[in-house]
Amino acid sequence: MAGGVERKVVLVTRHSRLEELIVRHNTLAQAKFYVEHLGADFGDYLAENEAYARSLRIVVQALQAWGRYQLLDRQMLPNFVFSPTDIVVALGQDGLVANTMKYLQGQPLIGLNPEPSRWDGILLPFRPEDLGSVLEDVAADRRETKAVTMAEARLSDGQSLRAVNDLFIGPRSHTSALYELSYQGKTEFQSSSGLIVSTGLGSTAWLKSVVTGSLAIASSLGAGRPGTEYTPIAWDSLELAFAVREPFPSRTSSTSLVYGRVQADQPLRIRSRMPESGIIFSDGIEADFLRFTAGMEATVSVAALQGQLVH
Repeated sequence: MAGGVERKVVLVTRHSRLEELIVRHNTLAQAKFYVEHLGADFGDYLAENEAYARSLRIVVQALQAWGRYQLLDRQMLPNFVFSPTDIVVALGQDGLVANTMKYLQGQPLIGLNPEPSRWDGILLPFRPEDLGSVLEDVAADRRETKAVTMAEARLSDGQSLRAVNDLFIGPRSHTSALYELSYQGKTEFQSSSGLIVSTGLGSTAWLKSVVTGSLAIASSLGAGRPGTEYTPIAWDSLELAFAVREPFPSRTSSTSLVYGRVQADQPLRIRSRMPESGIIFSDGIEADFLRFTAGMEATVSVAALQGQLVH
């Protein structure tokens, strides 16, 4: 197959809940005892694991027929170097697609739903059985890709981190985040439980819950405008939205800069005042983070590259 010879496919996989439990508890029997002791259905863990294993077998068979391919566990993503010509496939939930996309440099990404009856799969338009024909189309440039805008946080020491859904900037644990926030020419000292910066894709999730909750509270107190509804941002829109969570007003902290839109030419700047606990993580992956301690400055803006999701 010409396409297979010319381009390598990188398949990104994840561990099932059952596999993670076995790693933690050493044996299947101990994992079963743990789940049933909590009153959960261990059979559901087995069914999910088997469904994923079955989908993986189908995908690997398609890749063997294709030619060059490589398997990559999601935990290795931060250290893996993708080739510019790679075609990348993610077999898992939406979160795996998002976690994979932020490490790419514009390579096409194919999302496969391993169990459509379990996962809605907004980012998973294909089934494992579709992979062979989809690869052919991608290699021949017969498939369109959907542009997905990403956010990027860049620290004053040169480190950077991208996000497909959102960035969280705040304390590692349940303490107050202390920082200076600069937005549209105004700077203020804030104390809050942290802030999130969301992309268009992420604006339908965490940001939506933050804004919806704030609107509901304001309405209950008679301070909101009746009929105000939250509107998400388009996936490919070249802007981000930020929201401060639980801002606290005091003699030294202000609450006027709590929500806004961020464009490429108008980044958001945050200077940490957190001695030890400050961090920045993306897309809910707390293990993949940047330390954000006192004196460091983060510049958050639209990432230069957009993700390319095959559809």
